[in-house]
Amino acid sequence: MTSSSLFDRVGVAGLRPLRLAGRSLLPIVQGGMGVGISAHRLAGNVAAQGAWGTIASVDLRRHHPDLMARSEGLSDGEAKKAAIQQANQEALAREIQAARQIAGGQGLLAVNVMRAVSDYAASVRTALAEGVDALVVGAGLPLDLPELAQDHPQTALVPILSDARGVALLWKKWERKGRLPSAIVIEHPAHAAGHLGAARVADVNDERFSFETVLPAVRQLIRDAGVEGQVPLVAAGGVRRCEDIQRLQSLGADAAQLGTAFAATTECDAHPDFKQVLAGARDDELIEFTSVAGLPARAVRTPWLERYLKAEPRLQAVAQLKQHCTMAFDCLAQCGLRDGLKGWGQFCIDQRLAAALRGDMAKGLFFRGRGALPFGGQIASVRQLLERLLTPGVPLGTPA
Repeated sequence: MTSSSLFDRVGVAGLRPLRLAGRSLLPIVQGGMGVGISAHRLAGNVAAQGAWGTIASVDLRRHHPDLMARSEGLSDGEAKKAAIQQANQEALAREIQAARQIAGGQGLLAVNVMRAVSDYAASVRTALAEGVDALVVGAGLPLDLPELAQDHPQTALVPILSDARGVALLWKKWERKGRLPSAIVIEHPAHAAGHLGAARVADVNDERFSFETVLPAVRQLIRDAGVEGQVPLVAAGGVRRCEDIQRLQSLGADAAQLGTAFAATTECDAHPDFKQVLAGARDDELIEFTSVAGLPARAVRTPWLERYLKAEPRLQAVAQLKQHCTMAFDCLAQCGLRDGLKGWGQFCIDQRLAAALRGDMAKGLFFRGRGALPFGGQIASVRQLLERLLTPGVPLGTPA
């Protein structure tokens, strides 16, 4: 069965293809997942099927032993920090090149960069230099992205936002700079995994984030700007089957983004144990908490997370204004642990996500979205997942 048959399924399912950057794509987007969860294997294989694959840029050196070795033996300080930062940029370039080989010119290959990381601008420049098809930026408003990408007018620029007010603000700022978003990801905090686009944990279920509210409002903003049909909308969160994509397209979305379902595929770049943890977790095993970045987050209740949450009040009470980062890795522009921010998480997120990448249930932080996965607890291939998402009438949890 060739990838063209997947496009045949789009029409049969009553769906519309996604049109972006001069390409016709399956209306399915694989979201970026760090640290190292969505790297070249996952993103490249998703793109190879005619969909949108995404590499998460943060700390990709962990997939390259030679790059990890560069900082071994160095004492904490600026030299070690610089070595890690350089290694991560080289790793990002390698991952883009490897993903492009797998994709074979099919689909669309994007890089996701968190606005909240200190290497944000450097990662954007690396991705642009490597000729990535699209840049996706979340975890903050990327108001400066048009300037950073001004020499790359053909690269699609895609912000991630959660409500119409945020979209309107970014749109106005970018419009003054002579560049509009190529597409917009609308992420629902009540359903997505990882860091969530709400100010507080208590806000994640606010009605202003509902797709029924946000999608029509943003679609109207696009019409009012006179660019109807030129800025596709991607709805992210709570997408598990074909009927979800149908509903979202009826509300004004052009495509649907999934993260956890793609993390539970054979091509995902994480350890097999990581995939099993995500595939086997139920909604009552998920927990929302404030992360080290100060944002709400959703993850699987693991032994480490339970221990941390019990200790959090004590840790926050003794948080200091500034302390030395023993990792010598300034991954976040603001860090609750390093900067002593009392209302923020008090742990090293890089260490915890790296442990999850290795499948370490005892020490890892396993971000996961709500809801049963298309194949239940079974690990399927990217191809099987895309086929399932383009086939109406299949009950959730049905084996491949």
